[in-house]
Amino acid sequence: MTLNRSWVLAQRPEGTVRASDFAYREQAFDMPALQEGDILVRTRIISCAPTIRNWLNPPERSYRGAIGIGDPIRGMAAVEVLASRHPRFAEGQWLTAVAPWQDFAVLRPDEAAVPVTPIEAWMDPVDAMTLYSPNSLTAYFGLFAVGEPKPGMTVLVSGAAGSVGAMACQMARIAGCRVIAVAGGPEKCRWLKEDVGAEVAIDYRSADLPSALKHASPDGINIFFDNVGGDVLQAAVDRMAPHGRIVLCGQLAAYDSNEPAAGPRDMMKLVYGRIRMQGFVVGDYADDYASAIASIRQWEAEGRLRNRYDMRDGFERIPNAFVDIFNGRNAGTLIVRI
Repeated sequence: MTLNRSWVLAQRPEGTVRASDFAYREQAFDMPALQEGDILVRTRIISCAPTIRNWLNPPERSYRGAIGIGDPIRGMAAVEVLASRHPRFAEGQWLTAVAPWQDFAVLRPDEAAVPVTPIEAWMDPVDAMTLYSPNSLTAYFGLFAVGEPKPGMTVLVSGAAGSVGAMACQMARIAGCRVIAVAGGPEKCRWLKEDVGAEVAIDYRSADLPSALKHASPDGINIFFDNVGGDVLQAAVDRMAPHGRIVLCGQLAAYDSNEPAAGPRDMMKLVYGRIRMQGFVVGDYADDYASAIASIRQWEAEGRLRNRYDMRDGFERIPNAFVDIFNGRNAGTLIVRI
C-alpha cells in the first residue's frame, strides 16, 4: 500500500510558532481521477518560507486565505508531475508550485495564485528552489521594479541574512549601490560583510538601531528593502532621504504577533520627505521571470552572486525546520528534501 504523508495544522499558533502546532497524518494513496486542467504531482523539495506563517492565522488576519485546522500546510515546492490532464505540463516534468506539505497532491495550475513554473532542463531542482526560486525573484523585482536603484544610492535591507534579504543585498551591490544590512547576530553580520558585500552590517540585537543607522547613512537612505517592519521600519523612515523609496516585501516582526503589522508613527515624515512606500507580490511579474532568471544566471556565473542554502533531509523534519526560520537557526534559504 502506498501512503500519502501530510503535515497538517493542528492548532493556530499563539505567538511564536512551534512544531507542536502541526500534526502528522498518513492516509492510503489511491490514484485519483483527474479532471481537465489537473496535474498529479509528487513533492520532492519544500521551502520553509516565513510567509507561510501568515496563512496559519485566523481568516480575518490571513492574506491569500487561511489554512484550516486539520488541513495540510502549503508552501513553495519542487514537484514531479506523475500524471497530467493539462496541455502545458507533462508526466515526468519537474515544476515549482505552491503545494501542500504531503507526498502526493492534485494541483490546478490555471487557478494558482502563484504561477506554476517548469524547471528548465539545465536547472538543478535545488537551484530552482534556492538560486532561481521565488525568493530570488522577489528580491530582483522588489529591488529593480519597485526600488529603482541607481549607482551611488544607499540601500538598506532588513532581514538581510534571510533568503530574500541576502539576494537583495547582492543585487543592490551589483547595481552599484552602497549596501547597509540589518540582521540578528554577529555571525550573520560577519557573513553579510565578508561574503555578501554589505558595506555596513548592523546587529539589531546588540546595537542601538537608530544611532547605528544615523552613523551608517550620513546622507540618508535612498531605498529601504523591508522584510521585517516594526522598529526597523520606524528607524528607517527616520533616515530616509528625500524622494526615497520603501519596498514593502514582508513584515516578519508581526508574523508571530496577534496584532496587525503597524506602520510608521508619523506619516508626515513621508509627506514632507516625498517618500514612496509600495508593497508587491512576485507573481505580479510572472511575465518577466525568464529575463530575471537570465540575469541571475549570468551574475552567478560571473561570481557576482552567491547562493547559500540550508538543506535538511526527511519528511519528518519539516515542522522543526520551519520553526528554525523564526529562531534564526538557519544559514540561508532553508529547504527540506523529501
